[in-house]
Amino acid sequence: MAKDSSKGLSRTDAVRRSLRLRRSWFDRGDGVTAGSWSRWIQLPRIGWGVVIAFLTIALCGLLAAWSREQPLVAVRRVMSDTRTVRVALDIDDLSATDSKRESARQRTPRVYVADMAVLDELQAAFLNLPRTLSGIEGFDQIDVKIREQFKLTPEHVQAIQAEAFDNKPRPDWEKKVNRLMTELRHKPLLDKQAWQRSTQEGLHEANKLVVGSSTEFVRRTEMVNAEDAQILAETAHAMAREAGFTSLPLDVVVARLTHAPKPTFRFDAAATQQDANDAAVLVPKVTQRNAVGEVIFRRGEILEPARYELYKAELKAFEENAESWRVWLRRAAVMATVAAVTLACAGYAAMFSPKIRRNPARMAGVGLIMSLALAVACFGTIASPGLIALAAVAPTVFVAVMLVIAYDQRVAMAFGVLHGVLVCVALDQGISMFAVILTGVGSVVWQLKDIRDRNTIFRMSILTALALTIATALAGLLDRPLVPQVLREILIDTGLAAAAALMVGGLTLFILPTVERTFDITTGLTLIELRDPKHPLLRELQQRAPGTYNHSLNVAAISEAAADAIHADSLLTYVGALYHDVGKMNKPDYFVENQTGGPNKHDKLSPAMSLLVIVGHVKDGLELAREFGLPRPLQHFIESHHGTTLVEYFYHRARDLASRAEKEAEKSAERLGARDGAEHEPEAVQMPDEFEYRYPGPKPRTKETAIVMLADAIESATRTLAEPTPSRIDALVRSLANKRLLDGQFDDCEMSLRDLNLIAESISKSLASVYHGRITYRSTSGITQRRA
Repeated sequence: MAKDSSKGLSRTDAVRRSLRLRRSWFDRGDGVTAGSWSRWIQLPRIGWGVVIAFLTIALCGLLAAWSREQPLVAVRRVMSDTRTVRVALDIDDLSATDSKRESARQRTPRVYVADMAVLDELQAAFLNLPRTLSGIEGFDQIDVKIREQFKLTPEHVQAIQAEAFDNKPRPDWEKKVNRLMTELRHKPLLDKQAWQRSTQEGLHEANKLVVGSSTEFVRRTEMVNAEDAQILAETAHAMAREAGFTSLPLDVVVARLTHAPKPTFRFDAAATQQDANDAAVLVPKVTQRNAVGEVIFRRGEILEPARYELYKAELKAFEENAESWRVWLRRAAVMATVAAVTLACAGYAAMFSPKIRRNPARMAGVGLIMSLALAVACFGTIASPGLIALAAVAPTVFVAVMLVIAYDQRVAMAFGVLHGVLVCVALDQGISMFAVILTGVGSVVWQLKDIRDRNTIFRMSILTALALTIATALAGLLDRPLVPQVLREILIDTGLAAAAALMVGGLTLFILPTVERTFDITTGLTLIELRDPKHPLLRELQQRAPGTYNHSLNVAAISEAAADAIHADSLLTYVGALYHDVGKMNKPDYFVENQTGGPNKHDKLSPAMSLLVIVGHVKDGLELAREFGLPRPLQHFIESHHGTTLVEYFYHRARDLASRAEKEAEKSAERLGARDGAEHEPEAVQMPDEFEYRYPGPKPRTKETAIVMLADAIESATRTLAEPTPSRIDALVRSLANKRLLDGQFDDCEMSLRDLNLIAESISKSLASVYHGRITYRSTSGITQRRA
């Protein structure tokens, strides 16, 4: 074997070493071994992991500690625990305070404002009456309206005329009118509605009268209903007599007061309300002393608003007045619990989830989802504790759904369970709530192994809702006090839990495309859309490179069966095989499956140029995949379906040409030596390096891409068999599989020898069914034919 003079290595070792250097940047493995621990902890992603874990612990810990100090109970619900006062506190008795303030409002005098227009009208009528009648000589000369208002008779007219002197009312008459007006200001006349309200509403004994800028108080009994004729007449007679009117003038005054009476005061609602509020403000708050150990509420009791306010006050008092070590020790315990759960998540990802471990962005995404879900659970429960069956369950179930779609069932189950622990710690819930959450997580993880249609998510929502309904009902019956109202609350909680599952399912359908882009994943729904022959890229492949398209269909069918054999993702394998050779459509005539006879285009090219064309279909395929928006998992099928394998045909052709050139150089040197009689050294011929004739890679990093690599090579090679019998096909399959294995093409994927054997058996069976044996028969025309 040839040696590398500069390194002292065999040519094969030199090629392998060069390949490792060339493809080192494609390597996405961890390189973590028992002897490389010190180097592993220095990797940048480890530092990012520590930072992300710390931030998650801080955020979730603060949320949990804050939530536990909130009143996580709902008014009018049956309590599942007993709570007592931990620190003595004086609490405002809101009900007693409100009762006293309401009593003060009721006892506040009602405000009535004088109608000065009515009073002034009456005063003017009485003062001007003597002057009006003083010049009258006959009764018929008096205006009918005046006669009706005062019910005048000739005797009354004579009596009133006697109260006038020099066409003016006598001073004595003026004094009597003024005293009458004073009586009217002290004895308010009200309309019927206002009088009824003044006598029926409130607990006050007096009413407040406002006349201009003066204020005085009168008893409620002194209010007069101006619409009650009898009472009004009696009151008017009494006031007129009190003012000094007698005999006929008395009748005239009473007649005027009782004729079409108008209220002299009106009720002022705004002023009354303001006085009532001012009186209520002056009432001091009623406080109640609560000693340590006093029961706030008991298990089985219905929480009343007053007890709820006491519970809130006790939580606040404990935080402000309790010994610091008691408060901070509890907070430290919560933070430590959250830290333990978060570190458990990080440890699980480090040991069992390479996708998360290798990518700081994915670490941050998982930490952010768990933190936001915990925040939703905390804020939702605090805002409405009665909806805890919805607020506590839905976020954790949503976390499980997102992770099972983004990663796998084990990751989703582990992180979902641990997130359930965080929720129970933050919301101070027991094992019953954790069991309900665990049921929801297990249900979605079990049903979302593979999302190939929208019915999968719909079915998941229905079955998870049913599971949560049963779990919530059982948890309530086992954990809560069995009093009559609890059965109704359990029924409501089961409905809320079912609604949580349905809500998560609907939200998942709505944001599924966003989830795929965020986590760089491809679900079955997208793959089914991409396998459609009407996809623009596949349509273009059919038109421009029909041979390659048929080859891709065969490879896809063979690969799908092989993936099923080792329980890999058969749908992803099938779709990846459909697109693995799309780059050939740029130069279809340079690939044998698209050639329909005539001269081979490679005959006019040097091996090096042919190599560029053949290897270039990988780069062209990646560019087309990016142009048409194919997901990254499918792009990996395109870039890795040849790995770093050798382009053998053109490599050997290049060696043959180099060998011929070397022989020609030797013959030329011999001819020159024979002619000149001297020894001539032949011209040096550079032999092609195997490294130069290999695909750039990368090697397959998943079992699915490794399957397509094998199926692609074997399907093409099988076409060259003259007699493709099952035994020959099997020998060819195993030969190529071993060749790829020894060439190190499977070093970067998690494929075992058992998997490789199962894949080889499946591919052999698939190809044998395609190239099945045919029996020979002779037709009636004497021509030999083959029949299946």
